Formats: sequence, C-alpha cells, structure tokens
Amino acid sequence: MVAKTLENWAIRDIGDRPHKLFLHFFESPVEVLGEDGKVVGLRTERTELDGTGNVKGTGQTTDWDVQAVYRAVGYLSDELPKLPWDAVSSTVPDQGGRVIQENGEHLASTYVTGWIRRGPVGLIGHTKGDANETVANLLDDFANGRLLDPAAPETDAVVAFLEGKGLTYTTWEGWYALDAAEKALGEPQGRERVKIVEREDMLRASGAIQ
Repeated sequence: MVAKTLENWAIRDIGDRPHKLFLHFFESPVEVLGEDGKVVGLRTERTELDGTGNVKGTGQTTDWDVQAVYRAVGYLSDELPKLPWDAVSSTVPDQGGRVIQENGEHLASTYVTGWIRRGPVGLIGHTKGDANETVANLLDDFANGRLLDPAAPETDAVVAFLEGKGLTYTTWEGWYALDAAEKALGEPQGRERVKIVEREDMLRASGAIQ
C-alpha cells in the first residue's frame, strides 16, 4: 500500500501548485534542534539494512532546516476486561474486526478497530481501511440478525449508563468546544491548532469538567 501511495503521488497532476514533497528514506530522527523556544532543525542518523528486515544506525548524521515537527507515533493499547487479549502485540484478536475468542468463535456484538486491532503501526489509510471493514461486518451481522438484542435500546441509555457509573463524558457540542480551544491555542503561534493531549485537559476544554 505504501508503494502504491508513492506511485500515485509521483504520477498525479499537480497543476500550478508550487509545493513539493521530498521523501528521505533510511533516515532516523535523533534530535529536534531548537533556538529561543522554537524549532529550527531536525537531526537524523543514516540507517542501513541489517539483514533481518530491520535497520541499524551508521553514525552518520544530517541536520535539516525545518520550522515545525509533527509527531506520528503509536501507543500500545491496554488490556480490556472480559475481552480476549494478545499480550505480545497488545491487541484484541479479531477476524475482519469481529472479536474472536480462544475457541475461534466470534464474540457476539463485539468489534474492534484502530490500534486495539492492528497495533500502533501503519498509516492513516490502513486505519481507515480497517474501520471500513469492521463497520461493513457489523452492518452485515445486523442485517442477518446476528447482533444481540440490547438490554436498554432507548436513545439516552448510553448517557444513563455513564452517569450511573459516575463516568465523565463529553457531548457533540463539547467536541466543538474542544476543537475551538485547540485552534485558539495554535493561533498565537501561527498554527492551525495545538493538540490538547491529556484526557483531563480535553474534558475541561469540552466543558465536561470545571
């Protein structure tokens, strides 16, 4: 999929757009260079194949003039109670997004996607493809009567459940508030937004907690 994406980029019609994208393979970031609290460069180390499918550093470094650095790293998921678990990959075993038990049977009405399914690897395209597959199988199970009947089908049942557990949650309006808060943080820096990372901070920005 990565090779296909690069091929499509190479043959696309760019029109009169002035921007270019440069890809540097076998370069591993080792240090973000800063000055007066701002990013001024990125130092990378040249790598080479080690014969096992992985790479190793060569000790040769390059400093690149850049003004912004974006993190694109994944995180291992936590084990969820009452769900099958693969401790090696930190994922829930599945087939097409359907959670699979040790006996090979689908755990009814239970689905996964994202890093809990794949692990912290791949590109956005992989994640979108996984989500599409999971939703397609969920809809197929619904159409063929394979979903469990909900104990509380009322539209406000989820909110009642969360409040009954004493859990803090946000609403769709709260998400808009969070979106506006992130954009406001980025504006003084000339950025589209500054991501609010911590859960407590996100809940606070969305108005869920004071």
